Amino acid sequence: MPEAHGPMTQTRALPLRAAPSPLWWRWLLVAAVVIALDLATKAMIVARFQEGESLPVTGFMSLVLAYNTGAAFSFLAGATGWQRWLFAGIAVVASAVLVYLIRRGGSRMLLLGLALILGGALGNLWDRVVLGHVTDFLLFHYRGWSWPAFNVADSAITVGAGLLILDSFRKPAADPAR
Repeated sequence: MPEAHGPMTQTRALPLRAAPSPLWWRWLLVAAVVIALDLATKAMIVARFQEGESLPVTGFMSLVLAYNTGAAFSFLAGATGWQRWLFAGIAVVASAVLVYLIRRGGSRMLLLGLALILGGALGNLWDRVVLGHVTDFLLFHYRGWSWPAFNVADSAITVGAGLLILDSFRKPAADPAR
């Protein structure tokens, strides 16, 4: 029987389930640090401010105490309460997907982005489930314009999303962050 040559003879089956990346759990420590910073800063603000109170820090930034029952930019904040559990459910599902992606491995930038998003999602999930609202306290403003108040968890989610976008433009390289 003649020996076959060519690309078809070199194929191999891919495993249905890839093994977790070694040391994947260290990225969960990054998420835990985000959660700890988020909850600690929120507790400090709640202990020192009344709702709606504001303390100017610079000409463009103030510390405030604001409660948000909605999502980003107070989306659905005026709803009757069902949104609390909708957003909590979304956060739980998103967190499970993020842990799965972290276990798969990838570049350091990708994994750091995923870990920051995970920490932010879980920090805000804690508020939503335990308190019924998310505590926001950072307010940036200029003249008559202001950005909606936010917190450490929101900041981590935003930075993490930015890292994912940057990572998507990178060429695959030997980056053994796993």
